[in-house]
Order: sequence, then C-alpha cells, then structure tokens
Amino acid sequence: MGSKNSPATKRADALRSIEAIVHAAAECLGQNPEASLSEIARAAGVGRVTLYAHFASRAEVVDAAMSRAIDRGNEVLDTVDLTGDPQHALARYIEAGWPLVDQARALLAAAQRELPAGRIRELHAAPAARVETLVARGRAEGAFRSDLPIVWMVNVLHALMHSAAEEIRAGRLTSDHAADHITATALAAFTPPGRPVPGGGSGT
Repeated sequence: MGSKNSPATKRADALRSIEAIVHAAAECLGQNPEASLSEIARAAGVGRVTLYAHFASRAEVVDAAMSRAIDRGNEVLDTVDLTGDPQHALARYIEAGWPLVDQARALLAAAQRELPAGRIRELHAAPAARVETLVARGRAEGAFRSDLPIVWMVNVLHALMHSAAEEIRAGRLTSDHAADHITATALAAFTPPGRPVPGGGSGT
C-alpha cells in the first residue's frame, strides 16, 4: 500500500479527477452547450484549479467530453449486426445509432463552437468508417447506388440524423418516429435509380 503522497496515489487521484471532470462535462454540455467551466467543475466535485491542472482550456474539456461520448457510442454500435442484406443492416444501424446522435446533439453544438471542423471529423472517423464499409458492400451487391461518392452518401445519412434531432427540438417530430423517418429517407436516397425503394423498418 502506498502512502497518500506516493506517486502512485497521486496518479490514481489525478485519474479519478480527470474521469469526474470528463463525465461532468459530457453531462453538463449535453444539457447546455454553453455550460461554463465553473458549472462543470462543481458537477465534478472539484475546484477550478484542479480542472485547469488537467485541462488548459475549455476546448480541451469539450474535446475530452466529445471523445468520451463517441467512445461510448462505438461500444453500442459494435454490437449492431451489419451483416446480411445491406438495406436491413442500414436500418439496424440507424435504429441503434440514431438515439446516440439525439443524445449528443447539445454536446456536438458545444464541440462545433470550440473545436476546428477537422478535429470533429477526426473524432467521428470510426463511426463514419463503419458506415462507409456498409455502403461499399451494399454498392458491390447492387443494393445501393454507385453513381455517388461513398463519402457523400455517409454525410447524407449523418445529416439526416442531425436534421431529425433539430426537428424534434422544434416540435415537428417525435423521437419514437425518428428512426423510421430516417431509415425511409436514407433508403430512398441510397437505392439505385430505377429500382423500387424498399419499405422502412428495422429489418429484423
């Protein structure tokens, strides 16, 4: 057992403080993208001095909170079955991924204010790669159109998800209908020209 002042104990304390700050930042910014560092520090149970000892700026706090949210989201998306019929796989991805976008919309708004666009794209690289792989397979199997760039198709899907979040915030869409709306619209956009558009749904 190390003493209270041992390097190992100090390191453990620092890691606990960092985890508490990042967790509090994700919670506070997820509710209010303009939440102050003082609010985040209070929610984490630490002082501003401790917060600044680990994070040099608000941007660093936002970056850490966004990274945490995306890591947690990837854990959820890793469990989604993206095999089999590409259209059904896309529907399953949307069903699982849409709530993550909805939950993180305020946090994303904070990130868009604090972080460069390139950094936000970097943070979203893993979720984007997952969809790019699915779209590429769907194109190879003839389920998805091949006349548009894959990156564009992935951006269209994510834009639909973010637009749905805005529609919910505006009171024009309810959360329980969002996944079906996104799926129906994405399938219509992804279906090869001249082919009948499949119905929406989870595809299970």
